[in-house]
Amino acid sequence: MLLFAPNISCKHAFTTRRGGISDNEFTSLNLGGHEDDPSNILKNRSLVFQNLNLSIDNLCSLIQVHGNKVCIAEKRQQEGDALVTNQKKLVLTISIADCYPILFHDSINNVIGASHAGWRGTLGKITENTISEMIKLGANINNIQVAIGQGISKNKFIVGDDVIQLFEKANFPSYCWEENKIDLEACNRFTLLQNSIHEKNIWSLNRCTYEEDFFSYRRDAGKTGRMWAIISL
Repeated sequence: MLLFAPNISCKHAFTTRRGGISDNEFTSLNLGGHEDDPSNILKNRSLVFQNLNLSIDNLCSLIQVHGNKVCIAEKRQQEGDALVTNQKKLVLTISIADCYPILFHDSINNVIGASHAGWRGTLGKITENTISEMIKLGANINNIQVAIGQGISKNKFIVGDDVIQLFEKANFPSYCWEENKIDLEACNRFTLLQNSIHEKNIWSLNRCTYEEDFFSYRRDAGKTGRMWAIISL
């Protein structure tokens, strides 16, 4: 049901599609979307929160728009693609089905963040913006640990020449793509390093959402469930 990062010491998880009650295309731990039975989604969310011993009343979520806006977390749904907080008990969540979820934790200064990094957010350097907002809340760049969850791998992420050109113009290094395939994990790692995150502080799950354990919007032609990345002080 849940996957964890060894470098994040507060409560957190990357969910898989296993261990819930949904069926058919949404089997079984679907946490979002609009096509599954809403009662199943709520029960699945409750299962995850119970497993992590967190209160769903402290849920902070996003209407994700594939941009690079970072929101100060509140117990409601906000529009943007990243959340940050230094408040205990708030539960930051990111919804995914191919885009990369990225969790941040400064355990010394008690600041956390969570980013949704699809190709547009990656191009817009959502991780850079998340780090900047965390620092405003008291985080120290030397203390920030970063965990990159499951996302679509380079071999499965085929794009047009126009998208490759956008990454070239944004000065991403050429090793981030090969012909018409982009490595979003490498792109986000590059941005993290460019923003002084220590390489030893970056951990990646190195799992592709095309694997059977995960939901994938591309693989399933749009009809699929949603996974979450979760983090809480």
